[in-house]
Amino acid sequence: MRESELLEHIERRSRVLAGRGGVEVGPGDDAAVVRLTGETLLTVDQLVGGRHFDPAKTSVDEIARKAVARSVSDIAAMGGRPVAGLATGCLPRGCEFGDALFDRMFHWALHWGCPLVGGDISVSDGPLVLTVTVAGRVHESRGAVLRSGARAGDSVYVTGALGGSLVSGRHLSFEPRVEEAAWLCGLLGDRLRSMIDLSDGLGRDAARVGRASGVRVRLEAAALPLHRGVADWRAGASDGEDYELLFTVERGAMVPACCEATGTAVTRIGTVVAGTGCVIVGESGEEYGAENLGWEHSG
Repeated sequence: MRESELLEHIERRSRVLAGRGGVEVGPGDDAAVVRLTGETLLTVDQLVGGRHFDPAKTSVDEIARKAVARSVSDIAAMGGRPVAGLATGCLPRGCEFGDALFDRMFHWALHWGCPLVGGDISVSDGPLVLTVTVAGRVHESRGAVLRSGARAGDSVYVTGALGGSLVSGRHLSFEPRVEEAAWLCGLLGDRLRSMIDLSDGLGRDAARVGRASGVRVRLEAAALPLHRGVADWRAGASDGEDYELLFTVERGAMVPACCEATGTAVTRIGTVVAGTGCVIVGESGEEYGAENLGWEHSG
């Protein structure tokens, strides 16, 4: 596949974006023109063949979906809504599915409200690498929800269920919790203290909230909602790629057991206390350090 032919295909496919949502000018110039107001969220993530998906077992649609969804999930973790996206692809030499891959990325980006307004393509002898940048709007009344807002006394909650994402294939089909995040922001306002999406595992990501906030996140093993077939709390806390929302709420604030917008379950799983990092309390009361329960990117 020639790069020029694929770029022409992308430009033709993307002309429908002009005047849609915040897009003033889509692909075709040196830069897109996107209308944004107020604070803007920006995030970027990579998807690498052989590391984030198995090239021999993953369809083009699944690859495209996950590439976009990972960045959309980051916007949700801040309580925002996606607006526009940029995508780059480094395709393996001889790749024959470039057109189809872009078409599916285009589809999923529109699905989550962040049309692809530009990007770049190259070819190498290495694996498929996709990079997706997404811009988003903060919640109109709550503003951006940070990792650093947790305070001692807060209650800790999680959406959905945990564990088994890789073996079940859910890491390819998860739904970024955009609607759930918007519902929480509208329901709780400033009582929603902090939030993060669980991309690297409950233990590791909860510890990030603890460190950013200067507190300790204390989780109850028996309270963790696990997917069917997940062996135990340790597996549920360390499998990674759940893409659920972990959030803390001011003491006394009431949170329903499911999201009114989507029906997604919401479970209280712990408390914020003095200290730092994250521990998980077993059924006998023993505490386990949780900072290393999850995905480590290096190595």
